[in-house]
Amino acid sequence: MVQVRILAAELGAHDDPGREGGTPLSEELPDPQHGRPPALDEKSDAWLVGRAQELLAITQSVDRHDQGRHVDEVDKMLAEAKHRGEPRMVAQLLRYAVAVRLQTAGRASTAEPLLDEMLAHTRRHGLVVLQADAHALRGRLLVSGAEDVALSEAAIALAMLDDDLSPDYMIGRRKWDLLLASTLMDIGLVLTQLGVYEEADQVMARAAKCIRDSAGPHHIATHLTNRTRLLLGWALRLERIGKLDEAAERFGTAAAIAAAVEAPFRESLYPRDGDRPAADLLPVIASAHAFADPSLSHVSRLRNLLRLAHYPRELIILAVALSRCLERSGHVDEALDVLDAVRAQLGDDGSEPTLRVCLLREFARLSGPDGGQRTNVALQSYASELETQLWELRETRIATLRMRREHERLAREHGAIARQALQDPLTGLPNRRALDERLQALAASPGYHPLAVALVDLDGFKAVNDQFSHAEGDNVLRVVASTLRDALRGDDMVARYGGDEFVVLLPGATLPAAELALRRTCDAVARLPPTLSHGVTLSIGVVSLRPQETVARALSRADAAMYEAKRDGGNGIAAGAPVMDASATGYGSVVDPVADPVADPGRALPEAT
Repeated sequence: MVQVRILAAELGAHDDPGREGGTPLSEELPDPQHGRPPALDEKSDAWLVGRAQELLAITQSVDRHDQGRHVDEVDKMLAEAKHRGEPRMVAQLLRYAVAVRLQTAGRASTAEPLLDEMLAHTRRHGLVVLQADAHALRGRLLVSGAEDVALSEAAIALAMLDDDLSPDYMIGRRKWDLLLASTLMDIGLVLTQLGVYEEADQVMARAAKCIRDSAGPHHIATHLTNRTRLLLGWALRLERIGKLDEAAERFGTAAAIAAAVEAPFRESLYPRDGDRPAADLLPVIASAHAFADPSLSHVSRLRNLLRLAHYPRELIILAVALSRCLERSGHVDEALDVLDAVRAQLGDDGSEPTLRVCLLREFARLSGPDGGQRTNVALQSYASELETQLWELRETRIATLRMRREHERLAREHGAIARQALQDPLTGLPNRRALDERLQALAASPGYHPLAVALVDLDGFKAVNDQFSHAEGDNVLRVVASTLRDALRGDDMVARYGGDEFVVLLPGATLPAAELALRRTCDAVARLPPTLSHGVTLSIGVVSLRPQETVARALSRADAAMYEAKRDGGNGIAAGAPVMDASATGYGSVVDPVADPVADPGRALPEAT
């Protein structure tokens, strides 16, 4: 069963295998030679991502001690992912490290530095969907106490996803769809918490389109559960302004979706207890059935779940659902006790501002006034006015969200136009103009010297165009460009020079250090699956810029070195001649910047992150 689960993850999580009767990823098959589970550094990339996803699914159902253990385990997997250096895997592990903290009591504040790291990492590697998810996760973190900032983060995330997005060829369409769906659901959760239900509903509908063709049972169950939560909050809000028919309609839809959750839930990653249904284990699912048909038959199940619940959203929805079932059965005093207990338990928690008002309204409605009919009328009039003002505030919030979203979209559009002038449209890399500007600036700044300049040419690329198509050749150029960028450091520049040629600038790199870094790019391209690269490799010529040497001369020397690498059979690197002594060069008294390959230990090029 473990092999089946890992295979599913390798295939892009199209069909999450069921846990029922199976083995969780944490229970490893022993190594046949040593009789022990494989060490973390022996696991596949897909295993790390799959296990992190599993921990996120079960964290919300365990006690605080186990939650802390899960946070620590995800952190270890994140460290392993960073050691391996694959940018997309690192970004996904950063996401899970943040998300598991947001679900762990007392750990939410520790998510902030990880969010900063996730934003910087995704921005550097051009991972737009995961960058948008970082903004959405920050919004979830800031909902309590900084609602306006949380709304801005959601608007930024939405604007990023409003762009004309293309699937990431490095991970495949199916996996990309799931990442986009997860990001949209995170945005939807922020908007749901803020009570912006109309916009949240549109976002969730877009997530459903991504999930429809690509997701397995776990993603389907997660989406249906989140949509149920959205509809319950929306219905409770509509009740507060007297739109009872619309509220009843949403309660009914939520109950129908809750019933539909059962099938995918049985095959999901969520912890289960034997054959018990989702309605016995998930507070929002049980509450949906109770709201649609309040009766004594739901009371026992809701009480059991209320005893186990610890998230504010679960406590509030369960308490209101249970109180209505008790009220309908004639047990008004018990209903009041339930509401009062949860009100006290929440204290000053502000993570669910809209639902909290729903709880207080329900408590006031059942409590009744102490001052007779006149007080009752006055209280109801005041409450009605308050609700009207809150509704208007909510509509203002919707308008604010849309305005900020449009502002962010226009800002990104303006930035995109500016970037297009310096960007190669096919690969997304800097173009020749951007390269010339950067190279001139580096050459004129001694603080960036030594400066290594490399010219990269693809071996066998013409055969791809001839045997397949120019469109397939374009795909190969995109994949190679992405691999080059990911294999080097953040301050190195990879630019498209023209055709199948690229130029790499490595500021501060000695020639031997640059050769080591470029060897990693050769190896990375050579290891690409044939379906992506069609067997192309790299020939690279690298030189170190000489004192007072012109940029054109340095590129000419790099070009000559590249052809030397071609003559040696390709898939390799040739270095241009190092700087000669002063008497030979005529450049005056200079120090050979490459005489000692470790002369600048602080500049040694690390593995890509």
